[in-house]
Amino acid sequence: MKKKLFFLMLLFSGFGFAQTETTGKIKTVVMSNFELGYVLHKPMNTKEKKPLIVFISGDGEKGTDLEKVKINGPLKYLKTHALDAYVLAPQCKEDENWDIESIYQLILKIQKENKIDADRIYVTGLSSGGWAAWNLAFSHPDLFAANVPVAGFVDLIELEKTCEIANIPTRIFHGLLDDVVNVKYAITIYKELKKCNAKDVQLTIFDDANHDSWTRVYDNAAIYDWMLQQRKTKTNQ
Repeated sequence: MKKKLFFLMLLFSGFGFAQTETTGKIKTVVMSNFELGYVLHKPMNTKEKKPLIVFISGDGEKGTDLEKVKINGPLKYLKTHALDAYVLAPQCKEDENWDIESIYQLILKIQKENKIDADRIYVTGLSSGGWAAWNLAFSHPDLFAANVPVAGFVDLIELEKTCEIANIPTRIFHGLLDDVVNVKYAITIYKELKKCNAKDVQLTIFDDANHDSWTRVYDNAAIYDWMLQQRKTKTNQ
């Protein structure tokens, strides 16, 4: 009797501790909807392929009034000057932040609908638009022939990708007295690019400029002359 009781105790205790495990994987896709308004300036001659300048404005130009994206940058310059290029200026909504993939999809749309020289696409931006210019270059390093971030900050995690954009000719501008975006961001990314043996990168720090270091950059023909001379080469494609 004792033996039967002992056997039954073992049997039921075995059932009590029996466990199973399963392993697996799941892929999820989180989708967000972003709506970008934009202004597209077209050159006089649209029958031939022309370069494209993508200008990304700052937080002060957010909203739904597209006239705001003409306050600074290339579209302001175009009010009194001519550029033989397309100029694309998206606008971020007031309650949103720049979505890099949305800007990229917009660029593809403009390429598809117009005669754009794929070897002469340039990105530039000021303040939060400077951040977006950096992140567009990091996300799509094969797309751009030049990058001109002005008064923009850099996500420190993106610094790990610095060598991936070392072949993109880059001009960095910042104000020494900037109390919105610290000049250290510009200095740090510049040093990282130099560590990657970037052959064509320059950092300009304006000693007397606060956050607005962009007026003297975009109101000057020199930056457009430089951009429009840049072409993608085999090393940055």
